[in-house]
Amino acid sequence: MYTPAITGTGVFTPEQVITNAELVAAFNAYVDLYNAEHAEEIAAGTLPAKAHSSEEFIVKASGIEQRYVIDKTGILDPQVMHPLLRQRADDEPSLMAEMALDAAQKALAQAGKTAADVDAVICAASNLERAYPAVAIEIQELLQINGFAFDMNVACSSATFGIQAAADMIRSGSIRSALVVNPEICSAHLEWRDRDCHFIFGDVATATLIERSEDAAGSYFEIKSTRCATEFSNNIRNNNGFLRRSRPDGVADRRDMQFMQNGRKVFKEVLPMVSEHIAGHMDDEGVQASDLKRIWLHQANKSMNDFIGRKVLGRVPEPGEQPNILQDYANTSSAGSIIAFSKYSDDLKDGETGLICSFGAGYSVGSVIVQKHV
Repeated sequence: MYTPAITGTGVFTPEQVITNAELVAAFNAYVDLYNAEHAEEIAAGTLPAKAHSSEEFIVKASGIEQRYVIDKTGILDPQVMHPLLRQRADDEPSLMAEMALDAAQKALAQAGKTAADVDAVICAASNLERAYPAVAIEIQELLQINGFAFDMNVACSSATFGIQAAADMIRSGSIRSALVVNPEICSAHLEWRDRDCHFIFGDVATATLIERSEDAAGSYFEIKSTRCATEFSNNIRNNNGFLRRSRPDGVADRRDMQFMQNGRKVFKEVLPMVSEHIAGHMDDEGVQASDLKRIWLHQANKSMNDFIGRKVLGRVPEPGEQPNILQDYANTSSAGSIIAFSKYSDDLKDGETGLICSFGAGYSVGSVIVQKHV
């Protein structure tokens, strides 16, 4: 049996930023157009009027202050309200592969390795750009990696599930190393016309290089233990898929073809599940709350993370113990915990322990206990 280790991470951040102020101005302009267009139905009481959003509402509900996106022009156009992305030819790199390539190259550089050192690629993301061929195989081709690649989707938990899959293969000896990449174009599956969720998501790509610890070229995080769990729920859902064409009104602009969630139920049901999952994982591995130097959580909502941090540590986390990046990146689905880990892990000292955790639709939750080695 071999010991898996995280030896490098990389983050691709889009150039374009949408502030809350910009987002609210565009959304409210859309609301005014909608209410004017449907004035008669609204006056007759057969259709409810849409309400304005506000910067104060967004920050209070989520802690998000801005988000990075691939395209802001369409999102901020009140008559479009979604990103406008160029149709690429089949012989061009896909957008997801292009984003993942950037993050993967950064992870390899940090680890002091090249593509020749990688045996497998796992592309783990909430939504994949196409059904097939696998985006992971395209990334493998762009990097010129020998070996194999595959896609996986466990929504916002995809990164930690991918890390577990890679770590298990390394432990067994079937591979020496793997890149787990998480290209998330969340702006394309968000309903920007829905006040309850129009502020939630941003775009990003992350990559994590996992190797046998004996092959690490520098400092690394030993993967001490991983644990994943799922429990079916419809409270976070996207009904888009290849069967749309075969069903009545399947290609219509239906609300359920974009991100949907019952926020109150998610908050009420997911928080206990995640807290209990982490507590059980730590208990089984003999890890005490006092042993944790840092917790890198899924970046969905500041209130959720604050709640989980208090449950795990048994107290309010000190500044830096539970870093949040969602104020800048918003919710980036599977990539959020990896962004936090990538940006806030270098300062851990030899022997210090931390925990990566992601959770979301499914419901799903994955946790990874790591220990720094210098």
